[in-house]
Amino acid sequence: MRTLQSANLDSSVHPAAGRVPIPEQFDSWRLSLRGAVLDEVAQFVSARCADEMGGCGVDVAGDVLLEFVRGGKCLRSTFMYLGWLAGARPNGAALSATASLELLHAFALLQDDVMDDSPSRRGQPAAHVQLAEWHRKQGMSGSARRFGESAATLLGDLCLIWAEQMLRNSGLERHHLQRAWPRYDAMRTELAVGQFADLTMDLRNLPTMQSVLGVARMKSGNYTVRRPLEIGAAMAGCDERALSRLGEYGTAVGEAFQLRDDILGVFGSPETTGKPNGGDLLERKATSVVVAAYEMANRATRQDFGELIDADDLDDAALDRWRSLILGTGAVQWIEELIDNRVEIAHKALDSSGVDTLIRSALTDMAGVCTRRAA
Repeated sequence: MRTLQSANLDSSVHPAAGRVPIPEQFDSWRLSLRGAVLDEVAQFVSARCADEMGGCGVDVAGDVLLEFVRGGKCLRSTFMYLGWLAGARPNGAALSATASLELLHAFALLQDDVMDDSPSRRGQPAAHVQLAEWHRKQGMSGSARRFGESAATLLGDLCLIWAEQMLRNSGLERHHLQRAWPRYDAMRTELAVGQFADLTMDLRNLPTMQSVLGVARMKSGNYTVRRPLEIGAAMAGCDERALSRLGEYGTAVGEAFQLRDDILGVFGSPETTGKPNGGDLLERKATSVVVAAYEMANRATRQDFGELIDADDLDDAALDRWRSLILGTGAVQWIEELIDNRVEIAHKALDSSGVDTLIRSALTDMAGVCTRRAA
């Protein structure tokens, strides 16, 4: 088994790209990588906005987008870079390639906020809200709301296009990229199909847990963990055994990530989620914790659920009541057990992957990052 302890690059490459994660220094490595990724994305977007958006007529669009891509945890790019390190030495071009996933994520978030009519993102007004306000201040005719949604959708389209362009122009050799495209295409397709399926997840019709988890796997789990990790590992030339086990790890951690997200969508604070308090309840989302609670509830509690689902407005008191009902069913504890089960599956997959010890340790830590987020 190869050893990565001494792997490094010349000093001209960003420090995060030039070293591997040591267990006792993992948190600082991850923060350094995040900084490098966000710098790469900001530079790329700034150049594209200057070169290509001058004639769009919306002078604020570039500023909105630049501010939008400055945030984020960079989970996807971190998984992709760890996938690369599972089969190759640290590399600055590989880091640039992994940074491209943050633009794909920006596309998904911009689109998601329009679809969900979300007022905020990461503690700030959502992009479509900011663009609608710009429309109002300009005194333009027509619907400011419609303008904001359309402009945010177009910004998302640009991010989707630029994500592939950033990957293609990362500096990696052609044979590395050729290994990436099949999984990259699968990831984008799964994301879009998952969004379609999510549209049909009507809480009033109470979908099954199996269907809820299936949508979560496509829309979030695969796209957050499994595919980025597989793409990086495939680009680096990992063998089929490693790719298969990393895929199993990614599927399990991706599902656990979404399950944790579902709990936070009900019980998390705006400071944690970047979205309104109880956002999933306000949007009547058929998430795992809500569907599990209904399935585990008695008849009287189900009737209470029905009244809350059908209510025209939910104030803080109603949200608190709904949370209490969910807790009373035991659904949250059941979801917590599902999360623990998925993490255990992920650890077993890593143990049989043949991947370097340092990368296995880093992926173990990343499983914790994805699943131990606080409310």
